[in-house]
Amino acid sequence: MSTIVLSNLQKRFGDFTAVRNTNLTVHDGRFVVLLGPSGCGKTTTLRMIAGLELPTSGQIQIDGEDVTALRARQRDIAFVFQMFALYPHMSVRNNIAFPLKNEGLPRREIATRVESAARVLRIESLLDRKTGGLSGGDRQRVALGRAIVRHPKAFLMDEPLGTLDADFRELMCLELRKLHNSLNATTVYVTHDQSEAMAMADDIVVMNQGEVLQAASPQEIYHFPATIFVGNFIGSPPMNFLPVDTGVEAGAEQVSLGGAFVPVPRTGASAAKLMLGIRPEHVRIDEHGALRGRVIADEYLGSHQILVVDTSLGIVRVRVGKDEGRAAGAQVGLSFRKERTLLYDAASGKMLAGAAPQMAVNGNDKGGAYV
Repeated sequence: MSTIVLSNLQKRFGDFTAVRNTNLTVHDGRFVVLLGPSGCGKTTTLRMIAGLELPTSGQIQIDGEDVTALRARQRDIAFVFQMFALYPHMSVRNNIAFPLKNEGLPRREIATRVESAARVLRIESLLDRKTGGLSGGDRQRVALGRAIVRHPKAFLMDEPLGTLDADFRELMCLELRKLHNSLNATTVYVTHDQSEAMAMADDIVVMNQGEVLQAASPQEIYHFPATIFVGNFIGSPPMNFLPVDTGVEAGAEQVSLGGAFVPVPRTGASAAKLMLGIRPEHVRIDEHGALRGRVIADEYLGSHQILVVDTSLGIVRVRVGKDEGRAAGAQVGLSFRKERTLLYDAASGKMLAGAAPQMAVNGNDKGGAYV
């Protein structure tokens, strides 16, 4: 498998810029997910890597080779689409073998590769059946089989689970991750579903409006989102954001929130207008807390509950234990875990320098996805 490097990649359609100045490295053997809302540029980026779209400017390298101007068939990649694009009149065996026959490989090698892929995907019993009568999950396995028999430099997947129901999608997430591990493949996967991304990825690349906002491990993306958008997009419920009363100078270790002082990690930069970010699980019900509010809803989720608290600064969601709920209308105080409190420049939406502690990130120290 291979490393993929995008350098100053840009794609314009007339006056519309779909992807702007993207710099990204996907290291060999990593499972990297491009994540973001519809229209953020993730699929366009994937199609440029595949050679299905040519960039307006910038460079794409795969395995050290400049492939920017090469056609898709010259890049030695395998693309799995959301719609399976199988041949319903053909058997599973012939569908999987189709790209190998086009390459002119010997019959014996084709048969060996097809049987091997079928074993990996556990579809040996389906090889002689027509694909038209298969379930969605089995057709997805056939589409994957057609990709892996080619032994490509990289696998590119564009929302391949989007048409499956929720329960089967969860199962296929696990199967895809197991397949990736067994092949030690370089995989770039597109989705708008944060649950898929968090479940499968070595590294997540969050995009919005054609730009890469953050590329890091799922743990870092979740605990230390680089922007307000990332904090809102990742997490269910999302991160709480509250306006800070005044700006801060570099070196500050507390901020004024609703007239009360709240301790924060030592800041490394100044800003005139701030937002304080805190995940629901890092907010505590504390009768002596600096911020007070009224419970307006209690969402019971089995293993835990989410309290929705209306405060003078806006809605705050608090994750509590399954037996720690509060009745609607209850008055509560709130406090925040200092080491999990983040500050963001309200003007740019970016995390303030030095506003978060350093974190040992699983994956990036081994070579993951970087902007």
